Amino acid sequence: MGSEQKNAFTAILLSGLILFAWQFYFAPQQPQNAPIEPTASTSAPMGATNIAQTEPKNTTSESGPIEPVALEEFVLTANGASITIDSELNVLSMNNSQAAFSFLATVGVPKSFKVEFNFGEGYRSFNFRQVSDFEFKNDAKDITLKVEPQESGVFGFKFFSPNEFKYRFAFQSELKKLENGQERFFAYYSDSLNHLDIDDNEAGDKVFKWAGIDFNYHLFAFYFDKEEPLLYRANQEGGLTLHTSKGTNTLQYSLVFAKKEYNDLTALGHNLNQSVDFGIWGFFAVWILKGLQFFHKFIPNWGVAVILLTLVIRLITFPLQYKSYASMKKLQVIQPELTKIREKFKDDPQRMQKESMELFKRSGANPLGGCLPLLLQMPVFFAFYKVLYGAVELVDAPFILWIQDLSNKDPYFVLPVLMTLVMFLQQKITPNTITDPVQKKVMLFMPVIFGFIMKDLPSGLCLYIFVSTLVGILQQLFVFSKKTV
Repeated sequence: MGSEQKNAFTAILLSGLILFAWQFYFAPQQPQNAPIEPTASTSAPMGATNIAQTEPKNTTSESGPIEPVALEEFVLTANGASITIDSELNVLSMNNSQAAFSFLATVGVPKSFKVEFNFGEGYRSFNFRQVSDFEFKNDAKDITLKVEPQESGVFGFKFFSPNEFKYRFAFQSELKKLENGQERFFAYYSDSLNHLDIDDNEAGDKVFKWAGIDFNYHLFAFYFDKEEPLLYRANQEGGLTLHTSKGTNTLQYSLVFAKKEYNDLTALGHNLNQSVDFGIWGFFAVWILKGLQFFHKFIPNWGVAVILLTLVIRLITFPLQYKSYASMKKLQVIQPELTKIREKFKDDPQRMQKESMELFKRSGANPLGGCLPLLLQMPVFFAFYKVLYGAVELVDAPFILWIQDLSNKDPYFVLPVLMTLVMFLQQKITPNTITDPVQKKVMLFMPVIFGFIMKDLPSGLCLYIFVSTLVGILQQLFVFSKKTV
């Protein structure tokens, strides 16, 4: 196989791998053009206390109706936030002024979380009575609970008892997926962020920092001040339990319900900001988000922030790209001589390859140099996608006219079309060593394939690619216009 065929094959293979890797890695999460689904809050009024609640009566065939245990509800309010629990410590609701949607809309079921105790007789719930505004007591096992309101809508829970006990956290939820791709799941942080589907069937043991329910850019979770080893089990009925294997006389954790704004979660600490899932591109994604936030402070338009950040990224990476562009220019200069070699040795592929490689070596041209700009953009490209998909800051963020949400696709496909056109232009001005007509046609269709993939992805991502490619063309023309490189 001649050098030009090898080079063309390498370029096609690289492009194909990038495109298919993109489809495999991101296609299940493609957001649709639909709003985030709000749900009206069902929590109790702020300031209410000791509201009696009677559960439905149970019956048996032998004894008839069984008188239910009457549960009390307690609404604890402080620092502009509230939490509603019942006397068996089921969390019924949390309100936080920072949250956009209701607690029930996030967790999915009325009794989504509770703590149970084991004093040697198995795990069970205990009935607590309120002894003061933020203090509760169970007399049967001599358990005292003190609730400590904290800043940012966090409530700390401290249990202590003279009798040794084990504890278990029990989550309950249900499956739900919105049209914009957001899906409810269990999330927990040990040494890294982990996800469990609501209907997963999984068990194990890990050291936990926090665990909770994640849905629609909101998080409800408990967290420890220090990591704790726990056994966990998820079942197909939407349950997740986490329990300790050793006895203790104290238990301390905090509950948080918040919108997943990266800066707010970072301020809370305890690795809660890791719930904003940037995946393996986290390092790049965090800095991209910080850069967007920086520009947004001065110009409150996220689309303009994307454009300005793209320009900065292009300027920073230009010294690395300069070498690639210089190699392209050298390839352009030797193109006539390279054509002569191909014509002269068209019946001797080995001699053609040898002469071509010697020409590349003498001129300092690299036939694969054009791949470098693409490879340099890939980490930023994927990181941009994760920011647009995972960061709530860019949800419902308008740009201009028809683009009212940069986290959703362009409804009229204007940006994908513009992006495809500038990619065609870049391909046109970029020298290459491909002479085979079939291979040229395949390469010609690469921008179309890429544009087709991008049409349903976030318009903010299309904006980044369009601006980045356009600036790349200008940089390339600048280098080509220089007499020496």
